[in-house]
Amino acid sequence: MGEIQTQDAASIPQASSCTGKVVIVGAGAVGSTFAYAMQLRGAARQIVLIDRNRELAEAEASDLSHGALFAPPVEITAGDYPDCADADLVAICAGSAQKPGQSRMELVSTNVGICKTIVRQVVEHTSKATILIVTNPVDVLTYAAIKYSGLPTNQVIGSGTVLDSARLRYMLSRHCRVDARNIHGYVLGEHGDSEMVAWSAVTIGGMAIGKYCPACPRHCPPLEQEQLAAQVRDSAYHIIEAKGATNYAVGQAMTHIATAILRNENSVLTVSTLLNGEYGLHDVCLSVPVIINRSGVERILNLQLTEPELQALQASAEAIKNVQREVGL
Repeated sequence: MGEIQTQDAASIPQASSCTGKVVIVGAGAVGSTFAYAMQLRGAARQIVLIDRNRELAEAEASDLSHGALFAPPVEITAGDYPDCADADLVAICAGSAQKPGQSRMELVSTNVGICKTIVRQVVEHTSKATILIVTNPVDVLTYAAIKYSGLPTNQVIGSGTVLDSARLRYMLSRHCRVDARNIHGYVLGEHGDSEMVAWSAVTIGGMAIGKYCPACPRHCPPLEQEQLAAQVRDSAYHIIEAKGATNYAVGQAMTHIATAILRNENSVLTVSTLLNGEYGLHDVCLSVPVIINRSGVERILNLQLTEPELQALQASAEAIKNVQREVGL
C-alpha cells in the first residue's frame, strides 16, 4: 500500500467554533465510563452514545442523565451516525474482545474491519470532527482510520500512551514520594508490549531524574528503571485478569484528551499520530509528544532521545508495521 501523506496543520482550515458536542461510538465499559468522566468534569455540552445495541446505549444515557443534579449541565442521549454532523469529537471505543481460541492476528483483522465500517459511517456525516480511536490495537486502528476516512492526518488520533505515561508518573510518585503532578515523563511508541520509557526526558520538580535521585536525602533503594517500565507496561494485564477490563483510568485519560481538544488547550500529550520523517520513522502511527488543540495535532515535538532510546522507539515502530502488513494495511 502507498504511504499516507501528512498535512501541515497550519495549512488546514481551523474550526470556526466549538460546540462542545462529543459522540461516543461503543457504549460498553470504556465508552460509558468516558461519558461519565466527561459528565463529572463538565467538559462537553452534549454527549451522544452510539451502539449497535441501541437498548444498551439508551440505558446508559438514561442512567447518566439521572445524575444530572450532581454534575455540571450536559445533555446525554442515545443516537446514531447522523448525530456526528455537528460533533467536535467522535470517539471510537467499539471493537471485539478476544475470543477463546482466537489468535491475536484474527482479533486485529476483526477490529480493523469494525473500524473501517464505523469510520466510513462517521465521515458520511462530518469532515470536521476530530476522530479519537480508543479500540485496541490502537496504533494499527489509528492508521486504518486515517486511511479509510480520508481526513487530514492531524484530525485522526489514537489514545496512545497517554494512560501509560500517567501510570509511569503515578509509579514514580509512589517510589519517590513526590506528587505525580510534579513529575513529567513519557512512554513512547506502541500502546502495548513494545512501548518504551524515554528516561532521558523524565524530570522531578524540573530536575532530570538522573540528577534528582543522587541529590535526594531519602537514600532509597536504586530506581530499577527496567523493572518499573515493565510494571507500567504490564499493569493492564493484571487488572484485566482480575476484573475483566480496564475502564476507569482510560476513561479519565480520554477525558483529558477530549478536554484539550474541546477547550483548545494546546496541551502536550502522547497520543498516537502518523509519523512521516519524525524520529526517522515513516508511515506508522505511534505515540510521541504532540501539541493537541481544536485542530487535533497541531505539531509533533521531537525529543532529543539517547541512541538506545531511539533504537527502542524504532523497534516499536517496526513491531506496529509488521502488524499493519499482516492485516493488509
